[in-house]
Amino acid sequence: MSPRVMSSFAFTNSDQGPPADGNAYIVSPKINNDDTCSNGWVCEHRWRQIYNMVGFRNAVKGTSINDWWSDGNQQIAFCRGRKGFIAFTNGGNIQRDFQTCLPPGIYCDVISGNLIGGKCSGKSVTVGNNGVGFISLNENEYDGVLAIHVNAKKL
Repeated sequence: MSPRVMSSFAFTNSDQGPPADGNAYIVSPKINNDDTCSNGWVCEHRWRQIYNMVGFRNAVKGTSINDWWSDGNQQIAFCRGRKGFIAFTNGGNIQRDFQTCLPPGIYCDVISGNLIGGKCSGKSVTVGNNGVGFISLNENEYDGVLAIHVNAKKL
């Protein structure tokens, strides 16, 4: 089964249908200048975190999970082969060196931003020759996730 990204409409009760006009015809989403949707639609597939994780999945396709780390409570981190690294916190800050399993370089966190013109619009992680990078992920950050991969390497 292939993974799918759902995109939906906003609703206030479980019996509510999609946004419609006065004739009960479903209305199309309105695409705003910032690429978000309105007109009753949510359009999760347009959220940076979602579309960048599609890129993460494509970059790590065919790899397995390795170098698993857990604090035993609300934090985990792991590599996907030598192609990606991801860390999650659901409580508490992460401030430590991790084996990212990536080649040396500077990688853009695809959750907090994008790789644009060879530069990171969000956070970045510097990975040394040994594959280790310092990961800073605070519990008060909106997403609680940091993800880097080989196709998000800063030039």
